[in-house]
Amino acid sequence: MPGLIIGMCPADWTKYAAGAGNSPGCLRVQPEPEAGADKTMAIPADKAKAGKEIADLRGECNRHNRLYYMLAEPEITDIEYDRLYRRLQDLEARYPDLITPDSPTQRVGGEPLESFTAVRHTEPMLSLDNTYSEDELAEWDERVRKALPGEKIAYAVELKIDGVAVAIKYRDRRLWQAVTRGDGENGDNVTENIKTIRSLPLTLEAGALPGSLEVRGEVFLPKKAFARLNEKKQEAAEKPFANPRNAAAGSLKLLDPRLTAARPLAVFIYGADSATALSLGTQSRLLATLQSWGLPVNPHHTVCTDMARLREFLQVWREKRHALPYETDGLVVKVEDLEQRQRLGSTSKSPRWAIAFKYAAEQAQTKLLDITVQVGRTGVLTPVAELEPVFLAGSTIGRATLHNEEDIRRKDVRIGDVIVVEKAGEVIPRVVEPVVSARTGNEKKFHMPRVCPVCQSRTFQLEEEVAWRCLNPACPAQVKGRVLHYAQRQAMDIEGLGEALVEQLVDAGLIGDYGDLYALKGEQLIPLERMAEKSAENLIRGIDASRRRTLGRLLFALGIPQVGEHAGEVLASYFSDLHALARASLEELDAIPDIGPKVARCIYNFFRHAKTLEILHKLEKAGVNFRRMREEAKTQGLLSGKIFVFTGELTGFTRSQAESRIKALGGKAAAAVSKKTDYVVAGADAGAKLGKAKKLKIAILTEKEFVQLLETGKPKNPSS
Repeated sequence: MPGLIIGMCPADWTKYAAGAGNSPGCLRVQPEPEAGADKTMAIPADKAKAGKEIADLRGECNRHNRLYYMLAEPEITDIEYDRLYRRLQDLEARYPDLITPDSPTQRVGGEPLESFTAVRHTEPMLSLDNTYSEDELAEWDERVRKALPGEKIAYAVELKIDGVAVAIKYRDRRLWQAVTRGDGENGDNVTENIKTIRSLPLTLEAGALPGSLEVRGEVFLPKKAFARLNEKKQEAAEKPFANPRNAAAGSLKLLDPRLTAARPLAVFIYGADSATALSLGTQSRLLATLQSWGLPVNPHHTVCTDMARLREFLQVWREKRHALPYETDGLVVKVEDLEQRQRLGSTSKSPRWAIAFKYAAEQAQTKLLDITVQVGRTGVLTPVAELEPVFLAGSTIGRATLHNEEDIRRKDVRIGDVIVVEKAGEVIPRVVEPVVSARTGNEKKFHMPRVCPVCQSRTFQLEEEVAWRCLNPACPAQVKGRVLHYAQRQAMDIEGLGEALVEQLVDAGLIGDYGDLYALKGEQLIPLERMAEKSAENLIRGIDASRRRTLGRLLFALGIPQVGEHAGEVLASYFSDLHALARASLEELDAIPDIGPKVARCIYNFFRHAKTLEILHKLEKAGVNFRRMREEAKTQGLLSGKIFVFTGELTGFTRSQAESRIKALGGKAAAAVSKKTDYVVAGADAGAKLGKAKKLKIAILTEKEFVQLLETGKPKNPSS
């Protein structure tokens, strides 16, 4: 699998864990072994010996993940960690029945789900009463004291992370299940997606742990990750997320866990089941204990013994929260003593012992000086509000998003207006509305340009799209975007080729597309701004190294519409080289699992564009790898090419173990039953997939028959 996202770099994580500085922006990536690179040591033929090494490696990787993500105290380099991780992958591929759910290799996400199953909460997940007023907060304090007359009362105060509430269950220290809040009584089973969160341990630290433990927390998306996600959505002419909370919720509800794994979600744990909590006595002791078990706990919390101290904490974080790398919209105030909480009880909707104090949304008025237009790598034109600088939510802003022409028309925003702006989710400033009463009559309505502001080519609004596009593939703005996409770490990983340098290379006419990168010489680079001889040598070395990337990474790097990292991997496993893919018919592409009609059409059209063929010729001439590498090929084995679907509960395997066994023998596990399915494996309490399999007359296997198939390649008397 090319480019497995592991997490963030130690420097960024240190700031992130401390709650200061920028959000994690650097991803720690599991690199592909270079062609001809030193291979790992031989796989032991003795299964027991391999099992011991797997257990040792699993423990080592989990320990280093905790040091890296939780404590910001890495003991080894990324390269050393990658070596351990790759060795574990190799061993598990040879012995898939030794894979356990808590292995770090299981974080990347399994096959797509058909739908989420509903789960009833062991204890209801109640919502908190909200207040925006300090007077109302004081009234709540009076109610608490009245219910506990004469008793000493202290309040645990924590930051209110604006994310998605989840309940996470551990059994015998291992992560077993994760469920969203839902309606408070029932939620969705999002276990596979939760497992992709790197800061959340799959196995808890040893200690006085209960055999069964449920913790509750808030899943969120850091600010920088949110901004990058919305940039990609706008480039693809998709509606951006309104705020990080919506983005986190959307990421948790993706049916393909591999897509969730590509979004760096994080979580803070703040509570536990009532039995565990009561045994610890206080909220502060509970948080300390959760942290000692290896769970991520937000470091910014305190205990207040009176309202004066509580008000002081509120005021401190009113401004301080803007410096955090994640979004907060207030504070949660809880009675510190767990036994007092039990006596206070709850209403049908909310606990009486807790309340959420929310800061009012911060807005400001300023003048809209102009509306400019940016052009992304796919040619999408995005309007941007150019503002008279104004201080808002901890920083001075001079620009704000307007999304698209429809957004501007709906709000009736005009150049010259006095407008109201706010930070959507305290990340991206947005225009809320014009102040119509302040208009002078000199304001001008905005219309999207009919020619590209960068290359002056005609713009088009494609059918069923709100966005306007520049369709000129040689447009400098698109060229810059495509080169940056090609060079990014998950694609061709060209170190040192950042935005500022790409701007200079294109503007100076040194490159017209990413195929020209391989013709660059050191002497051409040295005259560029901030480019010394050493920097030029490093860049040329990085460009040279990119010639040896895998075919899957190249396919993602090419920027084929609708083809992400996963689709690139899938295509690389089905085609021996780039030329074979380029020659593929629409029918061949559509027949590939995970490649639907829309994506197939995009791939087909891409390879029939004259500009694409011109760039591919440059890449091939430069020696860029066009061939599938050995590790990308579909595994050959007893089940080569066979597609399986599972339904119901298996007794001898976990779902991921069964799927791993299939893959090791060359087969594939799919989420939904279709005409392409070869076998449906039906366990206890099989669902609707079983009925569909019968209707389509697909072979149905019991678990016993499935085991026979794994051993012999042929089941005995399969049902149908």
